[in-house]
This record gives sequence, structure tokens and C-alpha cells, in this order.
Amino acid sequence: MARPTTAAQRRIIAEADPATGRLRGTEAQLTALVRLRLAFRHPRPPHAYFLTPAGHRVRDEPPDTAPETAPATPEPGVFAPRTGTEANTPATEGPARQREVRAAWLGLVELRRMTNPEGDRERPCAWERAHQVRAVAIALEAAGRAPATAGGDGYRVVESVQPDAVEVSEPTPEGVRACGAALERAGWLVSEHGDARTGRRFVVASPRRR
Repeated sequence: MARPTTAAQRRIIAEADPATGRLRGTEAQLTALVRLRLAFRHPRPPHAYFLTPAGHRVRDEPPDTAPETAPATPEPGVFAPRTGTEANTPATEGPARQREVRAAWLGLVELRRMTNPEGDRERPCAWERAHQVRAVAIALEAAGRAPATAGGDGYRVVESVQPDAVEVSEPTPEGVRACGAALERAGWLVSEHGDARTGRRFVVASPRRR
């Protein structure tokens, strides 16, 4: 397996976006990682670079095999999925956030192509199954659903009491159904539920495997 050979390459891998594996660096640095098969260049504009499964493994190596150079703290503004449980989610979003969300979703689709059997883009990949709350949040926001804010409505994604699943809620039944439909289109298995005591509606989503 190829491994990065310079401190700069190891630093770029360590600083990859935690949700999507998107990389930041000079064109020469990123191209070198592609040659090492630790990164790939997305075929669609803006042609961003992302970690390959081998690159993810390098980043996730245990500390005793990690490079001496400690990963830098992620910069403010690095993309993070919004689950609707954050205390400071902005009430409105602009074009920059929309572009970031679209790039994150396209990155997940490409990761599906690269890691699923037969390049299947229609169902969640191993990364999504291991990070279900974040993966569902990306899918919902990419589908145009808005996360809950401190003073407004929106979706909330939390871990479910059911194994290998997450729970998605919205204040209205229509919102719950819209979230469920968006997740079904994104390759998740969805079932709608209700709490008889509180009247709350929600969906439980789990990654489709076939």
C-alpha cells in the first residue's frame, strides 16, 4: 500500500474534512497524493480532491504509527454536517453553504462509487454506515431540508435506540414525511413512527445494504 513520504503530505491528509475527506492544498501537493492513490479528483466542477479509502486508512492510523507532526486544528469554516442539534446553527444560509453541501454530497456519491461493490452509487457506503448521523445530515441538507435552529423549525438527527439506525424528527408531519422521502432517494431504508404519549412523529433511517 502506498504511503505519503513527506510531512506536508501527512499534514494535508490529517487536515482532510472529517465528514467527506475533502482535501486542501496546492495543486502540486494534491496531484502527488493522487499519484500515491491516497486521493482522487472529483470529475465534476469544482473538481475538488478527496481522500480515497487508502487515504482514509492513513489518516485513521493509530497514534503509535502516526507521523511525528501532530495534525493541525481544523480551521474555522471547514465543512461540518448540521444535525439540527447544534446550539449555534444560523437561521439562514447563503450560496457558499449550499456549494459546500453539494460538494460534500457529491463526495459521498463518489466514495460510494469507489468503495461499494460494482461501484453502486445508490446505497450508503462503509463510511456512511460508520457515521450515520453525519451521513444522514449531509443527505438531508443536500436535498434542501433545513436543520433546526435555536429559534426556528427544521430537522434534527440523533442516534436511534434501534441498532444501526438514526432518528430524524421535524415539527410537522409534512416535514417528517419530506425527510423520509429525501432519505429514501439517498439510499436509506425509512420507516415512520409516532409517540402516542406526545404525538411526536419521526422517521427511523438505516443504511440500505442491497
